[in-house]
Amino acid sequence: MSRAKKLGDILVVGVNTDSSVRRIKPAGRPLIRQKYRAALVDGLKPVDFVILFGEDTPEKLIRAIEPDILVKGADYKLNEIVGADIVRGYGGTVRRIKLIAGISTSSIIQNIKNSLE
Repeated sequence: MSRAKKLGDILVVGVNTDSSVRRIKPAGRPLIRQKYRAALVDGLKPVDFVILFGEDTPEKLIRAIEPDILVKGADYKLNEIVGADIVRGYGGTVRRIKLIAGISTSSIIQNIKNSLE
């Protein structure tokens, strides 16, 4: 989050609602309810605002707030980033930031499964 914050003045983080996570992620997700995930993200020093969104993608949120800079993890290719075309269309920029290894929910789940084997 601190790397994203350094790119602009205000850092707004979109967090999927529980219902959207259930639609787009494997069974058993989310592990943590939306109000707790949002509170956790909101508690991070670099974060200025957290917005829950219930759609499968943040496209509607991106259109509503029109960020100058759209940031996504570097595990996504530029052409895979939802809203990139929208942001670039009005002159904004899209940045990809390298992820911290082993921090994603998927990798945590996999580490737990591996430890049980």
